[in-house]
Amino acid sequence: MFAEANIRRATLGDEAALSIIGQATFLETFAGILAGQAIVAHCGKAHSVEQYRLWLSDSHYALWLIEIEPGEAPVGFVMVSPPDLPGANPFGDLELKRIYLMSKFQGSGLGRRLIETAVSYAQAHGAERLLLGVYAENEKALSFYTRSGFEQIGTRSFNVGGVDYDDKVLAKSSTPN
Repeated sequence: MFAEANIRRATLGDEAALSIIGQATFLETFAGILAGQAIVAHCGKAHSVEQYRLWLSDSHYALWLIEIEPGEAPVGFVMVSPPDLPGANPFGDLELKRIYLMSKFQGSGLGRRLIETAVSYAQAHGAERLLLGVYAENEKALSFYTRSGFEQIGTRSFNVGGVDYDDKVLAKSSTPN
């Protein structure tokens, strides 16, 4: 499928690549589940180039791109941020805010590498837990997170296009075993 994949810390200048990956994977995941116009509107805001530029400019946010060879094509990314989830401890938790990987590359081990990157970052920054929110009906993602050591600690409501959807809030200890 590909010769090699490299993960590198995203920097200013990567916002367009992050935006494209975020929009494409959100559409790919939720087409047929959410209303099309709601997806487009959500992506226009939540995955705009400007939004990623803001995050890349903020030292509280850490993003990594995964690029494949040949050609250094961006196919996924992970972002860790201050927690904004129910049950979060703002002094002991970090949030895995985004983890996106094009479906063509899922099941290749690249998602696991992105999770490991996020967990290593959380450990290095003294976080006790790494949290994430995931759509409650996304069985594929839930299975991946469970295999990666995450456990459900709560729920939240996530609004897209004026419609509330149920998310599960998951946590994984980031302290070394």
